[in-house]
Amino acid sequence: MKNKSILPLDKAYKDIKDILEKASAKSFKAVNTAMVQAYWHIGKVIVEEEQKGIARAGYGKGLIQGLAKRLSAEFGRGFDERNLWFMRSFYLSYPKVNAVRSELSWTHYRLLLRVEK
Repeated sequence: MKNKSILPLDKAYKDIKDILEKASAKSFKAVNTAMVQAYWHIGKVIVEEEQKGIARAGYGKGLIQGLAKRLSAEFGRGFDERNLWFMRSFYLSYPKVNAVRSELSWTHYRLLLRVEK
């Protein structure tokens, strides 16, 4: 008799666990897609700001350094200079946001950016 009362509990637990795991996977994918698009837009802002400067190379470096300091203080380590340079390169490599695939993560794009043409 004890086993019969446990079975509905086990089934309900398994069903709820499956629902939560699927929802978690969907939310992770949605957040990842949103962040990849955000990084593309950040790269665009950096490139557009650089082009306003007379001495682009020096100004770009100073821009990245200043942004890294301020963004890292507010949003954490994902906005260090190295990652901001990747965001800049990301935008330059994929100038059309529609070319950015939701199936790929930021890690995938960082690896792709390292591939020589």
